[in-house]
Amino acid sequence: MASSSSSPSSAILFILTILFIKTLGVPSVLELQRAEFIKTQLEQAIDGSMISIIVFSKRYADSSWCLDELVKIMECRKRQQVFPLFYNVDASDVRKQTGSFAQAFEKHEAGICEGKHEKEKVQRWRNALTQAAELCGEDLKNADGHEAKFIKKILGKVNNLVNSKYQLDTEDLVGITSRVNDVVRMIGIENSGSKDVVRMIGILGMGGIGKTTLAKTIYNKFGPIFEGRSFLADVREVFANQRSNGLVGLQEQLLNDILKNEGIKVGSVAKGIDMIRERLCCKRALVIIDDADDLQQLQAIARARDWFGPGSRIVITTRNQHLLDQVGVDSTYMAQAMDEEEALELFSWHAFEIVNPDQEYLDLSKRVIHYCQGLPLALRVVGSFLINRSIAEWEKPLGEVANKS
Repeated sequence: MASSSSSPSSAILFILTILFIKTLGVPSVLELQRAEFIKTQLEQAIDGSMISIIVFSKRYADSSWCLDELVKIMECRKRQQVFPLFYNVDASDVRKQTGSFAQAFEKHEAGICEGKHEKEKVQRWRNALTQAAELCGEDLKNADGHEAKFIKKILGKVNNLVNSKYQLDTEDLVGITSRVNDVVRMIGIENSGSKDVVRMIGILGMGGIGKTTLAKTIYNKFGPIFEGRSFLADVREVFANQRSNGLVGLQEQLLNDILKNEGIKVGSVAKGIDMIRERLCCKRALVIIDDADDLQQLQAIARARDWFGPGSRIVITTRNQHLLDQVGVDSTYMAQAMDEEEALELFSWHAFEIVNPDQEYLDLSKRVIHYCQGLPLALRVVGSFLINRSIAEWEKPLGEVANKS
């Protein structure tokens, strides 16, 4: 949270600092200064934040500390939400460095001659102020000058950014870390060299192997660093049941999710295509298209990479290799079945609610995971069915499975 030690008023800064630290764990400059954090640690805090809140006031530009922090925040903008607040200052003064900001920069320019500042650094400060002031934020004037109303509105906005409706249940996380890391490397989310490139990735595998859980985990973990995100679930089923009406519904969800709106309506698939192309082309978005199986679905939702803004990522989960070839994905991740150790742990959580089975159930459990062939969905379903059952009750279905194999 960027601010100046001399501004804004202690009331608003105190409330914002306490509320955000308590509810979101967002580090503030005041907290870091009191703890005498060195500059490197401050930059690390910014780099690891999901949201950066910049409180602009009349005296903001007086502080070289704040300006350095602002430059760092804007460098990280592609990987986080940046939210400017204008407290008793016009956004135009921040953007153009006029008014009190002009006075501050007169001193900074003089500092160049005195050897206190580098010319390039001062220009970076100016560029960062201009970029930040052009972002969508909140102005105290819009709350009629009432600080309490202003703070309430801010909290509402930020809560929307991290609201639980954007978090999807991932059912279990056994064995997920290495798989997520593999997909992340393909997607290039953390690769600065591909931050402005739109990439389309496929996650391919048989039903029940964990494609959706993997996609949900990526969505939950990395979604907040995008300007907008949308998880389009069960696309195959939606399309099978509703055909074109289903596609219209998916287009509406995509637009409403990314634009953070509730009322966008699409009259037809063709109209939806036009709206997506026109309204999302400047939005850096994460789009998950889950369980696609028909080219019509992808053509209606993400036919071309330039429908989305630079740095966007489109992830398609499917059982159909040909579909991924048709749309020309950049890379395909082959979803892998669980190994024996992972399968045993997942099954044990669902059958016994512990990490590993008791010794008396160990051999039976290994027979189950053998029959389930490392498929997470099968392990969860069978484990849930066998919970709290006796060994004799386990033996009967396992015997029937063995006879049929």
